[in-house]
Amino acid sequence: MHTDTERCVRAVRSKDARFDGVFFTAVLTTRIYCRPSCPVVPPKAENMVFHPSAASCQRAGFRACKRCRPDTSPGSPEWNVRADAVARAMRLIQDGVVDREGVSGLAARLGYSTRQIERQLLAELGAGPLALARAQRAQTARLLIETTAMPMAEIAFAAGFASIRTFNDTVREVFALAPGELRARVGGPRPGGSRVSAGAPATPGVLALRLPYRAPLNPSNLFGHLAATAVPGVEEWRDGAYRRTLALPHGHGIVALAPRPDHIACRLSLTDPRDLTHAISRCRWMLDLDADPVAVDEQLSRDPQLAPLVERAPGRRVPRTVDAAEFAVRAVLGQQVSTAAARTHAARLVTAHGVPVEDPEGGLTHLFPTPAALVGLDPETLALPRSRRHTLLTLVEALADGSLELGPACDWEEARARLQALPGFGPWTTEVIAMRALGDPDAFLPGDLGVRRAAHHLGLPSTPAALTARAADWRPWRAYAVQYLWATDSHPVNHLPA
Repeated sequence: MHTDTERCVRAVRSKDARFDGVFFTAVLTTRIYCRPSCPVVPPKAENMVFHPSAASCQRAGFRACKRCRPDTSPGSPEWNVRADAVARAMRLIQDGVVDREGVSGLAARLGYSTRQIERQLLAELGAGPLALARAQRAQTARLLIETTAMPMAEIAFAAGFASIRTFNDTVREVFALAPGELRARVGGPRPGGSRVSAGAPATPGVLALRLPYRAPLNPSNLFGHLAATAVPGVEEWRDGAYRRTLALPHGHGIVALAPRPDHIACRLSLTDPRDLTHAISRCRWMLDLDADPVAVDEQLSRDPQLAPLVERAPGRRVPRTVDAAEFAVRAVLGQQVSTAAARTHAARLVTAHGVPVEDPEGGLTHLFPTPAALVGLDPETLALPRSRRHTLLTLVEALADGSLELGPACDWEEARARLQALPGFGPWTTEVIAMRALGDPDAFLPGDLGVRRAAHHLGLPSTPAALTARAADWRPWRAYAVQYLWATDSHPVNHLPA
């Protein structure tokens, strides 16, 4: 969109927050870049140039606005819609892969050469993988500076910088303030973005953050689904927040997420601060916070049967997962059984094979077991039909040996083909994994009982073939249409717990 100058100027002049993170406004006279909704008086059109990323602005010599804090905008929804190499690369960079594995690791995960990846990212985003990762490191550093009492030297390495000097130089260049000056400015109110939540208890080792999103957001099905399907020991609903354990690259963590009118309140406890970027990325992904709900709802509202559902409760998100392999295992455990039975099966696996953790603030006890931990389990210990035991063991073996990859780097269609080649994987299991683990916004479940029941109630075709044909007009947002159809039921997944 950043190439459509006229449209970008209109968005800036109207301070339209829907475009925050979609493009950035760089002001030639002040050498500052802003989000489209920046509260200051808009500059003259001839003084504005537009960039597709904060990294592109920084690469061109612009520094972040101190009023609107563009570095903390919601992520671009484009990377959640597309499945090409650039979109997959952006998802991996947001996950911290470049910091952990370098550009060569990023390229290897995508199956391209480093030169090809750099060329594609530079052409589309105006910055290569190193510049994009550097911008993310700067944002993580600012977050730690403003929300913790950690010494600056520890923050530098936790944010992924190779040296304290690079950390100092980057912060000064991006924010036009030294790290110490950033910390001194924390006291005042801030616009949108991740920051210390007002009134958050000062528990040692706990970060209290605000996760921004594009309005509207309907929390009912989002948090209702996560709470109703929570696996005991790994997830829980406590004090108005969804809490769960996180397996992270350098350690583990516990997160509590609660819906607020203009943000998601996030309390995050980590055993290693280097995992902050990855943890925030996983939480944003799970809650689908980078979606563009206006675009989704506008498309779905064109169908006269769906329009009343959208008008009644706009802004539904797709509840996802923090770990794709975990969800695939849980999807198999949930085949043809109730939600309660699926939770019971998963809890038994967790107790027997999960890594124990301590949770001083709640009742979480374990990390969900990895595929490697489940490979050697005795099938006779599973209270499942023999065919489903075989399906589960085949799945965890494929995940453990790498023949099946599920995650930010995977190609959605290739993943579908590999899943369907496994025994016991039909259309429902494959598509629910594509929807909630892979994040495909067009995943569709025409054979799901809840979807068919809702379709019949609304006067839509209720047979899978006929409903699929009708749903062609909902593309590429059929996964969101499923959320609206599911919401017609009184199932607990559609309601926030009391």
